[in-house]
Amino acid sequence: MMSKLSFHFIRAACFQAGCVVCVFAGLAARAPAQSDFLSPGGSSSTDTFGGDPDSYGFIRIPSDTDDWTRHFRIGAMVGMNISASFSEKGTFNIPNKNLANGIYDDGYVRVDSTGNAFGQTSYWGYNNGTPPTSQYNPAGDGGNGTISMHSVTSYALTAADSTKENGGAFPGFEMAYGDNLWYWKHARVGWELGVGILPISIKNTGSMTATVNQSTYTFDAGGIVVPTAPYQGGFNRQGGEPTISGTYSLPVTSQPLLNQTVIGTRTLNVMLYTVRLGPSFYWDLTEDFGMSLGAGPAVGIASEKLDYDETITTTDGISSNKGSIGGTDVVFGGYVSGALMYHVPDNADIYLGAQYMPLGNASLNGGGRQAQLKLGGQINVSIGVNWPF
Repeated sequence: MMSKLSFHFIRAACFQAGCVVCVFAGLAARAPAQSDFLSPGGSSSTDTFGGDPDSYGFIRIPSDTDDWTRHFRIGAMVGMNISASFSEKGTFNIPNKNLANGIYDDGYVRVDSTGNAFGQTSYWGYNNGTPPTSQYNPAGDGGNGTISMHSVTSYALTAADSTKENGGAFPGFEMAYGDNLWYWKHARVGWELGVGILPISIKNTGSMTATVNQSTYTFDAGGIVVPTAPYQGGFNRQGGEPTISGTYSLPVTSQPLLNQTVIGTRTLNVMLYTVRLGPSFYWDLTEDFGMSLGAGPAVGIASEKLDYDETITTTDGISSNKGSIGGTDVVFGGYVSGALMYHVPDNADIYLGAQYMPLGNASLNGGGRQAQLKLGGQINVSIGVNWPF
């Protein structure tokens, strides 16, 4: 999902764009009315613009012309045909953030209301009591009267994992400003500068097979009758509640567990800013409709964040691993665009546009994880208001 920071940024940008729109709308309202529509091949003195239909040369538009050569537009945009790839390779450490609080994958040993008087605590619990995964090792017959707690410390992928996810339709918005410099026959030729903002979120869910490294912590439970698992002791020590040692014995042992399962989600959140600049062509099709075309280079700035939320399941318990990595990447490419204008009263146009903007892949790497936003086939569809002035 889009972060709160991104949401507030877009809301502020929309407010600023709205202010600019009001300014240009005021300018357009005070501008002289457009000339009558020029039918194809016509030469009336009321032509919409000048030029020579019999010449293929470019004629400079006079600076004092009454023709409206400039325009500003703003509209909603939808980005499509965008995908992402996710890959992981190597060994991944899992921060044991809860060990300081005495929380393990299959139980807990914490400080009770007495502060663990005499080194004992009643605030403990365990999950597994059935062999061969029993955590309780009773005294006698080779046992030593202990409770074992387990915690996963890392996992290593037995093979590199790589997947691709297709994105849906992502809403955003665009602004553009342009000017016409030449007549070409009855068309106008100029330039256009456009800016787009597109929030993107693509999610991947899957499972991987990994070798898991697990640590075992042993607590002395001698001299008590250990309750049947699962058992959960309380914070307030009650009379008769069984107590075990509040600290684990050394050394802590560690062992690899083969062919364990890691299930999780990886979400790539990107705020994509694009800037394009290139030549533009405009002509009126009828009295009510006009068309514009444009093409040129484009650059994108991708502010990226990869969130991961994983669950590692072993025969002894379940461990979670959450985190994120972030970064910014700059990509380059080009664009081809077209828009259909419907002329309405009050010196404005309603436009419907389409844009093909192939850009390079925006990459994000960190700690053996990689995500790539694939923008090579990006298509944007937009609708909004255009003000000529």
